[in-house]
Amino acid sequence: TTSPFTGYEPVRPKQKRRYLTSEELQRLMTMPLHRPNLYLTRDLFLFSCYTGIPYSDMRLLSKEHLSLADDGTWWIRSSKEDLYQWADEALKPTANLAFVPLHIMEKYRDTAPDGKLLPMYSNSTMNLNLKRIAKLCDIDCPLVFHAGRHTYATEITLGHGVPLETVSKMLGHARIETTQIYAKVTDDKINADTRVLNERIAERFSVVI
Repeated sequence: TTSPFTGYEPVRPKQKRRYLTSEELQRLMTMPLHRPNLYLTRDLFLFSCYTGIPYSDMRLLSKEHLSLADDGTWWIRSSKEDLYQWADEALKPTANLAFVPLHIMEKYRDTAPDGKLLPMYSNSTMNLNLKRIAKLCDIDCPLVFHAGRHTYATEITLGHGVPLETVSKMLGHARIETTQIYAKVTDDKINADTRVLNERIAERFSVVI
């Protein structure tokens, strides 16, 4: 007379947030590609990797969203009034973070319709092309466009010591708890790297003995 599933809550698996390591990012940036659409897809993905801007905001960006502050800092204001700062003083350790977005914007200047900043493919086309690129670059994961935002949060910012509060602001998060998810990913990476380092030290120590 009643549903047997009343009050039942299935256990949901924790979502694994995929991001590129510095080695994978370098391979992706330097790998020769064989089709023009793959080059464009890679450029758009790298723009997200180095700015943290998601697809939904990127496709709406126009020149009006760009502004140059008096101190030479570039800002992007998205359609949702989020602020993305991608040449901040805090990001100097990332080796010219601003160069990649500037180069991509210059490369595709005046090529997008309706005054848009970048010529965008559909999200599904982008994800399909990224999987092809990942295979060429020997990146063992089903790469999707949103991984660019994850890469910015983990490898580009938190991984280089940018404070969590600053990263939260740069990602346009309303709550810092959202950004703490990326901090947990970074902690896991540090733990894994530390284990590998300890194993190597133990191996060398055993040889000496």
